[in-house]
Amino acid sequence: MSIVPAYASYQYFRVTSPAEHVVHVEINNPKRLNAFSQAVWLEYGRVFAQVSADPQFRVAVLSGVGDRAFTSGLDVKAAVSDSPLTTADGDEVRRAKLLRNHIEEFQTSISAVEKCEKPVIAVLHDVAIGLAIDIATCADIRICAANTRFAVKEVDIGLAADIGTLARLPKVVGSLSWVKDVCLTARDFSAAEALAQGFVSQVHDDKAKALAAALALASQLASKSPVAVQGTKELLNHSVNHTVADSLRYTQVWNSVALQGEDFATAIMSSMQKKKPTFSKL
Repeated sequence: MSIVPAYASYQYFRVTSPAEHVVHVEINNPKRLNAFSQAVWLEYGRVFAQVSADPQFRVAVLSGVGDRAFTSGLDVKAAVSDSPLTTADGDEVRRAKLLRNHIEEFQTSISAVEKCEKPVIAVLHDVAIGLAIDIATCADIRICAANTRFAVKEVDIGLAADIGTLARLPKVVGSLSWVKDVCLTARDFSAAEALAQGFVSQVHDDKAKALAAALALASQLASKSPVAVQGTKELLNHSVNHTVADSLRYTQVWNSVALQGEDFATAIMSSMQKKKPTFSKL
């Protein structure tokens, strides 16, 4: 599978298009178990900002290169040298400001999947710890291989997780008790446990089968109206942090535009005529 030319400049991500309107983004740092340094997370944010704006793609699949890790999380050795504390001058207030800016940059980069207008399907496999959970909770759909080893590891390096897990995981799964269990202990949990808690929606025998399932699902989503699919992601994400009344009001405004678009008429006519619809790029 050849690299999509517009994405060829990325060093830490391999971007291909395995099916029409589908983009496959792979974390490409296998010698470091796909760990993230500052350079990696900045590229990650740029990749998904580009995917979000790219009209040729309607759905994204995210996985890690190789059979050892989706990602082992933060590259701790690189993080020490990347940290503003290594060069910061001044008192605690000024150093804290530098650190806040550094953390915000990191959070913003990882949040790019959640902000991406297109649905993102994360394929988790092998080692998926620490930052992997932050990344996964931003994805719209999570699929994993049966051998995936999950963990929220930050407590074991003397920190509370700060890139999104503590904010999003309680909203992704139904049990706050379970969330506190895995976050406070930093213990491993399995694919079977992740499925039982609703953290993932599918478990497959191995990475290849999990990836095949994700690509099949992506192709299915890509065949549908991009107006409808992207609108559905936007409205569902909005509902997470708003009341029912607020969400209903937002939906009124959103669909007052969408109902006037060509996709609605195309979908209705195709259904009546029992033929497969074709939708324009968005």
